Amino acid sequence: MPELVGRVADAFEALVREHEESWLSSLAVRSYETAGRERDEDECALRTPFQRDRDRIVHSKPFRRLKGKTQVFIDPQGDHFRTRMTHTLETTAISRVVARALRLNEDLTEAIGLGHDLGHTPFGHAGEDALDQALRARFERGFRHNEQSYRIARGLNLTHEVCEGIRTHTGPLEPGTLEGRIVRLVDRVAYINHDIDDALRYGLLEEGDLPHEEIELLGPTGAKRIDRLVHDLVESSAAAGDIRQSEEIGGAMQRLRQFMFDRVYLAAHAKEEHRRAHEAIERIVEHLAERGDSADEIVEYVAGMTDRFALAYAERL
Repeated sequence: MPELVGRVADAFEALVREHEESWLSSLAVRSYETAGRERDEDECALRTPFQRDRDRIVHSKPFRRLKGKTQVFIDPQGDHFRTRMTHTLETTAISRVVARALRLNEDLTEAIGLGHDLGHTPFGHAGEDALDQALRARFERGFRHNEQSYRIARGLNLTHEVCEGIRTHTGPLEPGTLEGRIVRLVDRVAYINHDIDDALRYGLLEEGDLPHEEIELLGPTGAKRIDRLVHDLVESSAAAGDIRQSEEIGGAMQRLRQFMFDRVYLAAHAKEEHRRAHEAIERIVEHLAERGDSADEIVEYVAGMTDRFALAYAERL
């Protein structure tokens, strides 16, 4: 048996290279042509560099803590609301479907998807805004979760392509790989549709509240909307040689996203949730700053907190 394992390991890289040359698009990143890692290390004989990145993310503490972080509703009392981890898994699953259909590198896409929110704060985007404001007031520096995710990825010594895809999944910079661009777009596809489901479950929206024209075009359920969006994304991207949506479908998704901001993310109900988040984060940052912690130490500690830990910590203060 050890001899068999040795033979498999010896042939693994050559077989992967052969498969990728025959199957992958010319636009795809090849697994063994990565720009490398910040710190040199021995590679694994039975996993490609991007597969190692995927495993390293999944086994990390920041990834495990995603299960206790808000997607929309802070520490919701129910088992079926999304968390930052379920959002991450949904984004990654959809991204892999798109990457496979376009014959791009699924392993690279998967690693970026799994790692894109590693640095997110507790309390979702309300927590991100609160930490940003608190840091600017005390240290004249801001906070963005993609930058913190990038710092974590570098600390894990992930490949350049995965780190870059994580850093650019949101913000002004476009990813340098098509695999990264898939995750950037699918991130929105995933959260818009599953946040609608959660808002309906929470009672914040009713089916009749959803914009009629967009729902009629994209589909009446989250599953049908995602299916329509994915098919459009694949066909439009294949025709363009880049990651694209059609004007019709992409426009409908943007209008649906704006509806969610108006009716859910920034609505009157959200103000109380945001107040809780801002009060907790402000109290924690004030305490840590008075204790003498540096801005970097505060970012590392606060961004790593789960919702419940942050609420309990602020309450103790």
